[in-house]
Amino acid sequence: MKKAVIFDMDGVIFDSERLYMECCREAAEVFGVEDIESTVYAAIGLTTEKTHELYRRKYGEDFPLDSFWKEATGRFAKKAKGGLLPVKKGARELLEMLYKKGVPTALASSTKTETVIRELIAADLFGYFRTIAGGDMVTKSKPEPDIFLLAAKNAGFAPEECVIIEDSFNGVRAAKAAGGYVIMVPDLVQPDENILALTDRVEPSLDEVRELFSAENYFSV
Repeated sequence: MKKAVIFDMDGVIFDSERLYMECCREAAEVFGVEDIESTVYAAIGLTTEKTHELYRRKYGEDFPLDSFWKEATGRFAKKAKGGLLPVKKGARELLEMLYKKGVPTALASSTKTETVIRELIAADLFGYFRTIAGGDMVTKSKPEPDIFLLAAKNAGFAPEECVIIEDSFNGVRAAKAAGGYVIMVPDLVQPDENILALTDRVEPSLDEVRELFSAENYFSV
């Protein structure tokens, strides 16, 4: 029996990774960048700084990273209508159910804390979370476990007492390293054998996660 739930944000709470991929594809056409999809996949779950390092390693120090990033994020901001991101199917209902059950929830995102708070408030989801850990609050990003360790600590629980819901490979690796019970809800990429070995469960959507959590004895609260 677990005591709390830690959520990733992008790709779990918000359908933002799909939108970001679309914007990166469009920016790649502008700059003539090849193989952008695999680069974006590899960067999911990383902080902005680590993402920039990944781009420089792949495309070289001469790559116009600042211009590319401005193009991609500018398109994202326009499509997201000023921060109002599309909420993933079942996310609001799952959070409401956990709230009614008295199950504490935390959010652990590689995105900067200020942005996380702004996006949650815009979607009217901020009040569901006991604590928020943003990517700028830790020195090591996913796949290192730091963000989940911090979220668990600030929520008042040991990582082993927490269910961690993730969608990305880097996120699953980080959640497993933290010692949590890992549920993967795949978004852009389906898990391979190596990732499956790190998960405790894989569910197709948050609706199925809600059904799983609806069991009376799932949480000790």
